[in-house]
Amino acid sequence: MAKTFKTMDGNEAAAHVAYAFSDVACIYPITPSSPMAEHIDAWASHGRKNIFGQEVLVKELQSEGGAAGAVHGALQAGSLTSTYTASQGLLLMLPNMYKIAGELLPGVFHVAARALASHALSIFGDHQDVMAARATGFALLASGSVQEAMDLAGVAHLSAIKGRVPFVHFFDGFRTSHEVQKIEVLNYEDLEKLVDKEAVKEFKERALNPKGPQVRGTAQNPDIYFQEIEASNKYYTDIVGITEDYMKDISKLTGREYNLFNYYGAKDATDIIIAMGSVTETIEEVVDYLNANGEKTGLVKVHLYRPFSIKHLMEAIPETVERIAVLDRTKEKGAVGQPLYLDIRDAFYESDKKPLIVGGIYGLGSKDTNPTDILSVFDNLKESEPKNDFTIGINDDVTHKSLPIKKEITTEPEGTIRCKFWGFGSDGTVGANKSAIKIIGDNTDMYAQGYFDYDSKKSGGVTMSHLRFGKNKITSTYLLTETDFISCSKQSYVYSYDLLRGLKKGGKFLLNTIWNEEELDEHLPGYMKKYIADNEIEFYTINATKIAAEVGLGGRTNMVMQAAFFNLSQVLPIDEAVKLLKKAIVKDYGAKGDDIVNMNYAAVDQGINALKKVEVKDSWKNADTTKNFKISGAPDFINNILIPMNRQEGNDLPVSTFVDMPDGTFPSGTSRYEKRGIAVNVPHWKVENCIQCNQCSLVCPHAVIRPFLVDKDEKAKAPEGFETKKANGKGFEDYEYRIQISPLDCTGCGNCAQVCPAKQKALVMSPFENEIDVQAANWEFASEHVKSKEENIEANNFKNSQFQTPYLEFSGACAGCGETPYVKLVTQLFGDRMSIANATGCSSIWGGSAPSMPYCTDDCGNGPSWANSLFEDNAEYGYGMAVSQEQTRNRIENLMKDFVELNVDNEANEAFNAWIEGKEDYKTSKAASAKVLKVLDKKFGNDKADEIIETLKGLERFLIKKSQWIIGGDGWAYDIGYGGLDHVLASGENINVLVLDTEVYSNTGGQASKSTPTAAIAQFAAAGKLTKKKDLGLMATTYGYVYVAQIALGADKNQAFKAIKEAEAYDGPSLIIAYAPCINHGIRVGMGFSVEEEKKAVETGYWHLYRFNPQLKAEGKNPFTLDSKEPTKPFRDFLDGEVRYTSLKKLFPERAEKLYEVAEENAKERYASYVTLSEEE
Repeated sequence: MAKTFKTMDGNEAAAHVAYAFSDVACIYPITPSSPMAEHIDAWASHGRKNIFGQEVLVKELQSEGGAAGAVHGALQAGSLTSTYTASQGLLLMLPNMYKIAGELLPGVFHVAARALASHALSIFGDHQDVMAARATGFALLASGSVQEAMDLAGVAHLSAIKGRVPFVHFFDGFRTSHEVQKIEVLNYEDLEKLVDKEAVKEFKERALNPKGPQVRGTAQNPDIYFQEIEASNKYYTDIVGITEDYMKDISKLTGREYNLFNYYGAKDATDIIIAMGSVTETIEEVVDYLNANGEKTGLVKVHLYRPFSIKHLMEAIPETVERIAVLDRTKEKGAVGQPLYLDIRDAFYESDKKPLIVGGIYGLGSKDTNPTDILSVFDNLKESEPKNDFTIGINDDVTHKSLPIKKEITTEPEGTIRCKFWGFGSDGTVGANKSAIKIIGDNTDMYAQGYFDYDSKKSGGVTMSHLRFGKNKITSTYLLTETDFISCSKQSYVYSYDLLRGLKKGGKFLLNTIWNEEELDEHLPGYMKKYIADNEIEFYTINATKIAAEVGLGGRTNMVMQAAFFNLSQVLPIDEAVKLLKKAIVKDYGAKGDDIVNMNYAAVDQGINALKKVEVKDSWKNADTTKNFKISGAPDFINNILIPMNRQEGNDLPVSTFVDMPDGTFPSGTSRYEKRGIAVNVPHWKVENCIQCNQCSLVCPHAVIRPFLVDKDEKAKAPEGFETKKANGKGFEDYEYRIQISPLDCTGCGNCAQVCPAKQKALVMSPFENEIDVQAANWEFASEHVKSKEENIEANNFKNSQFQTPYLEFSGACAGCGETPYVKLVTQLFGDRMSIANATGCSSIWGGSAPSMPYCTDDCGNGPSWANSLFEDNAEYGYGMAVSQEQTRNRIENLMKDFVELNVDNEANEAFNAWIEGKEDYKTSKAASAKVLKVLDKKFGNDKADEIIETLKGLERFLIKKSQWIIGGDGWAYDIGYGGLDHVLASGENINVLVLDTEVYSNTGGQASKSTPTAAIAQFAAAGKLTKKKDLGLMATTYGYVYVAQIALGADKNQAFKAIKEAEAYDGPSLIIAYAPCINHGIRVGMGFSVEEEKKAVETGYWHLYRFNPQLKAEGKNPFTLDSKEPTKPFRDFLDGEVRYTSLKKLFPERAEKLYEVAEENAKERYASYVTLSEEE
């Protein structure tokens, strides 16, 4: 049978094989493994058959623990079952893994290996998670490339079936899971022939069944527990040979040699490295480089890590080896060495061979490991006393464990073309480059590789695509250091990043810009001009922003830039490239509608012909190359950490930079120093039209537009162009009013202009270049020199709330984000005393991604304390914070009572009694605390009294009543964290919970949650969700003592404001569920209408507004208030406005119509139930 080659990433490669061998897949989303489950679900929904002639049955669970439990159950009932996970997800599966292994069930867990959350969350790759599972009894099988991910996935499934030992098949998260490579695709017919049919039959016969029932999972006493564990030893002895045999079968099938331990290098090598995972491909390149230069080096690539076969390891190592370096991609703190190193060292304990063995750590959290780093490992082995317990890829100037770099090398295959693309999250650059790699890989005889490097911001972050293609196989599993071509899709990046770093002499540079050649000469930084001139760079520009806007694609410049790339690179004849681009457009966007397809067609056609070659002036060789990115007067953290990290130069920071923050603590308010300047258009304030409603400020996702009240003195000092008008409202008589925008912090979503209710709009979107000079200066003046008047303004309505300090500003959330306005408003009302526990998810990423912290402080140094623990435990985490505060304040009360009993000072007694009386009220406790603080500075001449005062001094930060908030998304609240949330609400504790309901797992890529409504297409619901949305709020009302509200800021701002105030004031648990439009919804009019979408959701009856206030019940009133009226617009109007619904109609028309009807009926039933509740006496 002819071989089939296809371009795909590691996740798809593993999923392709997993699908073949699985009857059932039990899934839950987690980065970076989610795409495996998404592929399985999509293939099943389109009718793909596994090797048993059946579609895989895919079931999403509420957590990874739930998925593992379902896997366990499905295996016991006789279905070959797989799952896909990473990081904390794998840890949640550990209890079931011990059970699955103990019961000898042939499950396979495919793991995109990822770092664990410790001092910080990292979604990036290493082996910490897999190493935590090595005692479970699962066999551990490592793949080091996209091709291996496919080939060895087959080995895992086949071996598990025959050997009855479950497998973890793992590969590096992101570096392999998301690397796109041209690989051979294994044919299902070939795989089917390798299956041990008798073993499958026996597995089915062992299944639990009432016909011939058996008992498993018994409780055993000390008399037999130990013996039965030992009875399974033979299976772990046998699995080694079984795995070896299947590796031989796959080798024979593919022509690629696989062994438990593969050796690569000189047969008479003296120095070798032993490692596993994607780094082995890089090591192979360095081995070739060194051996070509007369050295004798090699690599042992570990595939089967558990069980660990010393026999096979020894057979793989040449007799001539004298020195071994073992590389581990994990760190076990306090251990004498890392796991693989200790295994290798132990293997030689009873051997006659006694080579020198050292170990080191590399690549934690996806730290790039390049050939130069590997060279340093071989150099270390040459030393008279090689360093043990070393690190590579970082500069450890504290404990001095890092190896020095003596020489930089390039080892990529000869003739490899290397291209780097700087993109802007949501502009489509990454998607376009994935498409480009597939076009080249699938339609030429060239090899192709793509890897995509991101920061942690949402759709507005920077992306860096690393593409390689050439005639030779590409094994370069590391980032580009030298490039032939660089493209940049964002003009402002010329100020933010060293874009041309690594571009070779004579290379090509493409910049998306609105500048003409004269403006380029004026605005391009001097060091860029000099680099271009000195290195004879071919410089091209294109106004992709203008083209994308004209064809209707908004800010998505990807197709324009991709067309320009193909024109410049000439990888394919241009006519063929255009044809293939348009074919890819249909595949990628066809489900979104013909209009989207045609817009992208137009972008390609125009992008081909819009290139302009820049005439590089001789004067550029003498351009000023001064680089000073530091901010005068800024804290050291900003200049020494934030700026280098934001310039993508964090890899250069040494360990000493972080020696004072080893627990991961970061300062608040650092996002204000970013000034990204990413907006194409920003709002322009038309003062004469403004009605001073402050709605623009209320809905701004990033707090970049704010109202200011300006007194006479401030107005006199204002810069020219700082227009104001007489302030309206009681108490504002002495002030002028101004709306001020921060153009450098704006993302350009346009919600402020859209929501403006003035008859003639007071806000219009204007090109960034038209606003920047004047408004940047105005913002600096307003924010630095116009004092807040909030102490004179009671936040008793949403307009006044906007004169309060927003303690959430300039986050990394998507433009138009539906989540941030709610949280920002809460901080304006309670921010100076808030304590926030934040579930992992979108809100933790835009809320706490290093180094830019958007939660900030006021002039007094007060602001929200914020922390993230995990995903599943957020309610309990916040609960722990609350009870800790309660216990500490109870101690304060006891100390004060002890002091009063001493009767040594009347003033102190009065202050303490007042505090005790008002302890549970914020305003009263704040006023009383001021008096208490004065007393704490006194000495009373009484040892006991003075001892109490000293203790109270250490607790003074706890005097004022805090407002405890627990914040997270629907994936947390409805699914993985629901058990904890339910318990915390039931506890009766005075805690506030804010659920940001996007109706999908937004952070992991838009998978369905129990909040996802019927008919919505999402990941894990590729054919539309069948079940209806969980009514979390109504469930919480059944306790009777939980305050519950459902709100939508765009639909009723007053109701949202009132609900938030009532919830916080309620002395007990509160739950606020806020509708939050998300970029994953595919709002057809764009995220600039996300606030309007909230209004539309209520008007059509898709979302409902209500408040359940237990205090009303105590007053003899109905606690349930229905705040939204009967729908005034057709329900289908809402569905028709979002791609998550309309794409179902495109893909499955008949199914769509049925599900739409069910969805509408569900919404009507829900509204009817609310009406009934509101009418109860």
